[in-house]
Amino acid sequence: MSPETEALATLRGDLIEICTGTTFVVIGLMALAVAALRRRSGVRAIVWVGVWSAMYGVLSLVGIPLFVSSLPGWLRIAAPYVRAAVTYLMLAIATMAWLQISRGRFRLLLRAIIFAALAIGVAGFGCFVFTGVPDKMIPWNNLLAAGDLMLLLIIIAVPTLSRKYLVLPQRGVLAVGSLLFALEALFVNLSRPFGFESGRIWDSLAFAVLLLSFGYVALQTVFANERRLLSIESELEIARELQLSILPDSIPQITDLRVAAAYLPMTAVAGDFYEFLPVDQHRAGFLVADVSGHGVPAALIASMIKVAVQSVAAWASDPGELLRRLGGILSGQLRGQFVSAAYLWIDTETHQARYSAAGHPPLLCWRAADSELQRVESNGLLFGVMPDADYPVCDLAFASGDRFLLYTDGVTEPENAGGDSFGDQRLEQVLRGNQSYTAGELSEHLLAEVRNWQPVSMSQQDDITLIVIDVL
Repeated sequence: MSPETEALATLRGDLIEICTGTTFVVIGLMALAVAALRRRSGVRAIVWVGVWSAMYGVLSLVGIPLFVSSLPGWLRIAAPYVRAAVTYLMLAIATMAWLQISRGRFRLLLRAIIFAALAIGVAGFGCFVFTGVPDKMIPWNNLLAAGDLMLLLIIIAVPTLSRKYLVLPQRGVLAVGSLLFALEALFVNLSRPFGFESGRIWDSLAFAVLLLSFGYVALQTVFANERRLLSIESELEIARELQLSILPDSIPQITDLRVAAAYLPMTAVAGDFYEFLPVDQHRAGFLVADVSGHGVPAALIASMIKVAVQSVAAWASDPGELLRRLGGILSGQLRGQFVSAAYLWIDTETHQARYSAAGHPPLLCWRAADSELQRVESNGLLFGVMPDADYPVCDLAFASGDRFLLYTDGVTEPENAGGDSFGDQRLEQVLRGNQSYTAGELSEHLLAEVRNWQPVSMSQQDDITLIVIDVL
């Protein structure tokens, strides 16, 4: 072969490898872009596949003299270091990708392999930096890589192990890709001692098959997760509608009272609850409860409170007895959770109110005649602490112009950007400063104040429930 022909063949091979390496880099960047756009559960597998592909492409490019010679001077100097770093990091990155589709104890083994790969990589790269020898730790790296690959092949090939240790919607696709890659790697390593060198294009093709099969499985996993999330969101929406259905659908019409209620769950379903227990046009009870925690478990207990309240409605005029019986019913069902509650009984004929609570924030009472705000604390134990606790009752006289506020701690606990909570003091300021507002207007204004207290970027921090009662 003439020198010109040999040079042309080398150039052709370099150009093919440049195109191949660039393709892997582009595929990697596209995978990262897809992961960034979706931002759903399971995209980490796509992220690591993207990093894996991009690193393989970079490793190919920095090993091509024609490509390196076209780089600026500082990049030509850095190329050997980049090549060494990527070579040693490749195994850890690849194993990180596998980690995203694994489960159970297999994840612990993969983490151990990643740790070992990083240790070898740090030692190998450090050796290169200080001695100039780039492949000092390569035999150990290759040995670990071979063991890692054989382990993965066994897991994939055995259906029982696959179902137990891998999250694979399409096991066959990944099995074929992994098998072809392993056979190509085995052939190369066995033939090399005999002086046979296969073209690098076969390495790239085998890696492309593995990468595409892995990427396909990763995408299928993401889509499966998204379908599951959509299903859960749909079920939560139904649960939300059911929970809203257990709340009062109207405000009781009590002579000389104006009542407004606000209910603002933090998530689709909430652990707050309120109920009205009207007896006639002059008498009614008002209950607010708050289950510890959030989400579905708290919402289920809140639904139980609805049923329990109906069974103790006969004691509506006796707050202490109503709470004692309610706590007794719930205690056996709470399973380690707790419920706070406040109950206010109002009789507009006698102008008398009775109040009791179970570990709940105080009742706020505005006295119009004295322009004074009174905090009424009449607390017993939270529901769930003792099955038969006693609840002290506070008797209150009221007059025209007075106002009562029952609320959950979701009103006072929200924090601003500095970490300061809205607090009891600000709540009382809102109540004192807006006596001209109707019950409904005060309810809306108070919610607006709480929302304004929190940064716009911060989501609601707790369920919020409040009942405003004005005496006419």
